[in-house]
Amino acid sequence: MTTTVRDMLRTYPADLDGVNREALERCIAACFDCAQACTACADACLSEDKIAELRKCIRTDLDCSDICEATGKILSRHTGYDANITRAQLQACAMVCKSCAEECERHADMHEHCRICAEACRRCEQACNELLATLG
Repeated sequence: MTTTVRDMLRTYPADLDGVNREALERCIAACFDCAQACTACADACLSEDKIAELRKCIRTDLDCSDICEATGKILSRHTGYDANITRAQLQACAMVCKSCAEECERHADMHEHCRICAEACRRCEQACNELLATLG
């Protein structure tokens, strides 16, 4: 299945400095998918009856969404690539995804949106760590 991420990477006119294209593609897609899931989960939490019990979940969702979106954007830029910035951003993204997944998992039995969000966070955490492992 062709994706916009794959098409954009394929048509990039310069070398990607040895970055693994498949891992990069998976990570960019996972970041944007996670950002959307976290935004939707935070919004769904705000619609629940016991919002006070979900306050930390909402905050973590929003932080995770912002960091995932920023990571996806950073990974989509290749001109003037700086591996140190990429590594730091990937580490931060993996960490926030882990924290958000753990928080959402606490509510997953009662709220399906939290279960779905936790799964998206785990996929993004894994994709960030896999890309990190290829950067050397």
